[in-house]
Amino acid sequence: MADQAPDGPALGSVRTAERHIAGQEPGVAPPAGGDPRVAPAGEVPAPASAVPDRATLRLALVVGGLVLAVLLGFGLGRINGGGGPTAAGDTGSALAEHTHAPGAGAHSHGADQDAAAEAGGLAVSRDGYTLTPLADEFTVGQAGELRFQIRDGQRRAVTRFAVAHDKPMHVIVVRRDLSGYQHLHPTMAVDGTWSVPLTLPSAGVWRAYADFTAVADDGRQTATTLGVDLVAPGDYAPRDLPGPATTTRVDEFTVEYRGAPRPGLTVPVDFRITGAAGAGPTLERYLGAYGHLVALRQGDLGYLHVHPEAELVDGAIRFWLTTPAPGRYRLYLDFATGGAVRTAEFTVSVS
Repeated sequence: MADQAPDGPALGSVRTAERHIAGQEPGVAPPAGGDPRVAPAGEVPAPASAVPDRATLRLALVVGGLVLAVLLGFGLGRINGGGGPTAAGDTGSALAEHTHAPGAGAHSHGADQDAAAEAGGLAVSRDGYTLTPLADEFTVGQAGELRFQIRDGQRRAVTRFAVAHDKPMHVIVVRRDLSGYQHLHPTMAVDGTWSVPLTLPSAGVWRAYADFTAVADDGRQTATTLGVDLVAPGDYAPRDLPGPATTTRVDEFTVEYRGAPRPGLTVPVDFRITGAAGAGPTLERYLGAYGHLVALRQGDLGYLHVHPEAELVDGAIRFWLTTPAPGRYRLYLDFATGGAVRTAEFTVSVS
């Protein structure tokens, strides 16, 4: 989700100009004897000079220069842009057509593209809020509870949150080798303490992300993602990240991935799900859409901005993914069918 900023007022001015007789200062009346440009009665007027005065010549040069600049600009635009409409694969045109999921709120592109491309979840404090875990150590394989608060700049626990994607708080937990993904939805106590059951199945350092939209006292909403490390002591044996693939199996389902992420751009990525007989299953809505996608960057585990379409697109679940830089990313697709939520995982290389 992208932060929204209020629109600034548009300012402008109008400049007026006075028209005056050539050769006469503005605001100065003609001499009492009459207009010197009119010959007295009975006299033959002097022939007009064929040479234009200096002011007229200057005006002609300015107008001619402007016309030449316009013609040159038009010609260069035709050469560089081809003079045709925007290509169908152009990201700007694609973004103009996609819709927004219920509860997600409008998110902008264009001028906000650089902000949208920033990875979140890299810090415990951002945008005036701090993620404060009440405990950060867990016993491997033992059921525990993750408890934390979101605090504002005055160290007060925040208790007002907007619902986004059907929930006021999304918690993602993954080990630093990008294995063991979990998507959790904690509950909040009256004092602003969030809690959710959590079991870490293997030893190592895990990353927990809190994805939320806080509501300030003045009603201003701030959407952000904060991250903190959790520890499960023991022998850590990191797993290699699986190589890129366009299909994967989840139980009896085959999930196909289609997309071409590019650094710094927001592009569509589609997921098509088929059952054992090759037919598409009946997908159920999950978190306001037919799927939920989390994308993490290998290395620093940056949390990426992903926006879903509320409806299927030609039978596929479509998302809009922003990748900030070249590298390898792990995608986690949550989808629901038959009353159960399943997760399909993909590795994507961006260059």
